[in-house]
Amino acid sequence: LANVLSDVVGAEEASGFLSVVGQVMGRQIDRDYREALKTARLSREQVSAVLVDFKRRIEGDFYVIEADREKIVLGNRVCPFAEKVVGQKVLCMMTSNVFGSITAANLGYAKVVLKETIAEGRPECRVVVYLNAEGEGSEAEGREYYQSAADGHEGD
Repeated sequence: LANVLSDVVGAEEASGFLSVVGQVMGRQIDRDYREALKTARLSREQVSAVLVDFKRRIEGDFYVIEADREKIVLGNRVCPFAEKVVGQKVLCMMTSNVFGSITAANLGYAKVVLKETIAEGRPECRVVVYLNAEGEGSEAEGREYYQSAADGHEGD
């Protein structure tokens, strides 16, 4: 699908489409995990665990390298898209949007930086999810995500 979209509408438009799909998926995945964990909002530790667990369930091999008040740094040894991802960085938008949507829905904000990706030919992925608009991640180039009314936390 990513290849067809890129060929027909171009890489930028394909990325935009996958971005929307990833955000919708992220919201649903977030609702499912919160329901399973019987909580209205995931903690920072739970967000880290959910990101790893979700990717494990779709045959990725993500793991937490580091997590603190500023960021969650994740590594990945196996892409869920397997060899089809090589040369298709547009597919990484799914990861960015799912991670960003889940994190922002629970913690209020996320900036996802895809530092290294298997899609670019690297042996592993390195993804940084910054948790604050200011501070360490303020100058990093990445996609920003904000909590929305659709997340069900407004006014909490």
